[in-house]
Amino acid sequence: MSVSFSTFDRLKSKGVAAFQQGDFVTARGYLVDAAECMIELAEQAKTEDARRQHEEIAAELVQLAKDCDTRRGSPQAAPRIRQGEKDDEAGADASDWIVREKPDVGFDDIAGLEDVKTEIRLKMIYPFAHPALAKQYGISVGGGVLLYGPPGTGKTMIARAIAHEIDATFYLISPAQIMSKWVGEAEQNIRKLFDSAKADRTSVIFMDEVEALVPRRKSDSSTVMQRVVPQILQELEGFDRNGQRALLFVGATNKPWLIDEAMLRPGRLDAKVYVGLPDAPARFKMLEIYLGKKPLAGDVDFGELCDRLEGYSGADIRNIVQQAAQIPFMEAIGGGEARPITRADMLRVLEDTKPSVQPSDLTRFEKFAQTGS
Repeated sequence: MSVSFSTFDRLKSKGVAAFQQGDFVTARGYLVDAAECMIELAEQAKTEDARRQHEEIAAELVQLAKDCDTRRGSPQAAPRIRQGEKDDEAGADASDWIVREKPDVGFDDIAGLEDVKTEIRLKMIYPFAHPALAKQYGISVGGGVLLYGPPGTGKTMIARAIAHEIDATFYLISPAQIMSKWVGEAEQNIRKLFDSAKADRTSVIFMDEVEALVPRRKSDSSTVMQRVVPQILQELEGFDRNGQRALLFVGATNKPWLIDEAMLRPGRLDAKVYVGLPDAPARFKMLEIYLGKKPLAGDVDFGELCDRLEGYSGADIRNIVQQAAQIPFMEAIGGGEARPITRADMLRVLEDTKPSVQPSDLTRFEKFAQTGS
């Protein structure tokens, strides 16, 4: 069997169609073949993100194949879908896989990144908070925004804070959920997602690793992608930005240069916000947050640590603090006396921990900010 996305797409489509028709014997064979095909594609993946996404889809197909075994011998097996019935009825209800929440984290809870917050307020929050003024000056409400930057810089937290600041319902979606066709065709999943979000007065759809869903299209790309990208573009352009409801689509990525160019044009993900490494005030506040409730020795100097942590991401800093806290914790478990975290503990971990973001990575982001590619 030739391993390609087109082969995978064909096998999975036949498996899903047979499953929806109630032909579980046929469905199982196609689904197992599709899962094996996706596993091989995962092994060939060039990035860790792509490999993980492929493995998740393969696992879901294997689970669906197991469901075929269960349903095949059950008197409650799903009835066949009659010709002419809507495909939507065969797919899972959107509530089964769409995660909705009301975040309780706001901009005051985010350390530093004041320039980023200001840009987001101007482009997104103020039009929501002052709709009359926005209408007067022709400022559209809602739309699309791209948060891009190195991993571990707090893009997901910023998206949640945006939803909190405008009192919006927050939809947390992954590309793997959209592309898992066993819960419905990918295009239908997208439509269901946007329809669900539009039912709320104010909503924020957040999708991390958005480049996995809307990659640059090539002549040899998956037929699924060739259908998915236009569907998302259609939904983004279909925003009723002057209506009584407002919807904001926030995509986050560590690799903005891999996103399809059509997604970055005006009216789509046209607001691009770079979320870089934390500056000195942000690093200082992070230390206050992560060390604030832990027992500390008197020789721990936040100012010194702040300087030494230049070049580290927020996730790096959180991890360093956690590792430093584990040193006296393990000593106490081993029979020693419980003691506070010391300067030596912090420096010991720092010496053994390199920044997760390399200077070359930052250069690549600066190039994208200037050229858009």
